[in-house]
Amino acid sequence: MKSKSFRSLLTVWITFPLFILSGCGPYSFSPGGKLSTDLKTITINNFVMNAAGGPATLPTTFTENLKEYFQRNTRLQLRPEGDGDLVLEGAITNYEVTPQAPTAQDKAGLNRLNITVTVRFTNNKDESANFEQPFSFFRDFPQNQSLNQVEAQLIPPILDQIILDIFSKTAGDW
Repeated sequence: MKSKSFRSLLTVWITFPLFILSGCGPYSFSPGGKLSTDLKTITINNFVMNAAGGPATLPTTFTENLKEYFQRNTRLQLRPEGDGDLVLEGAITNYEVTPQAPTAQDKAGLNRLNITVTVRFTNNKDESANFEQPFSFFRDFPQNQSLNQVEAQLIPPILDQIILDIFSKTAGDW
């Protein structure tokens, strides 16, 4: 009797993981999943600075990082002429530091750098997908540090998150 129950238990232990894993086969988490196969090119126009403050190189850095992300994560060819199947353009519309987490001494315990990028997306093959939308993200930093001290460490992860959000809205399959 023991060997029969042992075999049954062994069968369950072997087949259950195989059953669970077999359900994972058809799923794909490849980037650019919702892009139609008739889309071949993308134009990413230079973003401009429409906000006070921030490094002068911020729009260029953002534009280049956005281009790189789309090239790395889609099959789309970058077209600089402005005639791509997809077009991304816009402006950095907010760059501000605000106090957060007040303390007993009426000082901020933290400061927050918030960056907003307003994006205009045009799909020349499907006008119903077009949109204009702000994307923003922030990072907090201690009040005992100035923005000049931490700006170089704060900006890259903020821009990375904004780019990821833009990608998800335009080309991702989330």
